[in-house]
Amino acid sequence: MTTTTFSRRALLRAFAATAVTAAPMMANATGFLRGAGDVRRITMYNGRAGESIDMIYWIEGDYIAPALEEISFFMRDWRNNQVHTIDPRTIDIMTAAHRLLETSEPYMLLSGYRSPETNAMLRSRSSGVARNSLHMQGEAADLRVNSRSVNQIFNAARACNAGGVGRYSRSNFVHMDCGPVRSWGG
Repeated sequence: MTTTTFSRRALLRAFAATAVTAAPMMANATGFLRGAGDVRRITMYNGRAGESIDMIYWIEGDYIAPALEEISFFMRDWRNNQVHTIDPRTIDIMTAAHRLLETSEPYMLLSGYRSPETNAMLRSRSSGVARNSLHMQGEAADLRVNSRSVNQIFNAARACNAGGVGRYSRSNFVHMDCGPVRSWGG
């Protein structure tokens, strides 16, 4: 008898690959992810950490806890490796906006969770960093997609009508969060 040991990540990838090909799509899903079907998937790249993620995190109405843990680890504060749970609502907003962009190119994650120390350091360098940033609660992400303009990403995220969306044209990224619906930036 042969015993094979799989890492948690390998099992999640195998599960994700199977789920994508086997899951039926619903044509009449409701909410801001309408048309998303029975599967929600997020793809991102983090250039600072040199990591990529392509993760199914929701199937047929249920979040997949180990997948959310992997996403939280991926979106950790890369400056000090602190991990905080990322709010699934933020991931849903990111996923919905990405679908509206109609691209298979992953997001480039610039900032997910920020520790209070990192946020204070960034705040000392820039007036654009909020004292009580939702990044510190695991409720925000700063993203870009190289094949889409800041305006395209901003408009896709705003179309979701679910959370805050900030346009940072000079820095070439869009902020998305699961806080109150609002938008800002130029």
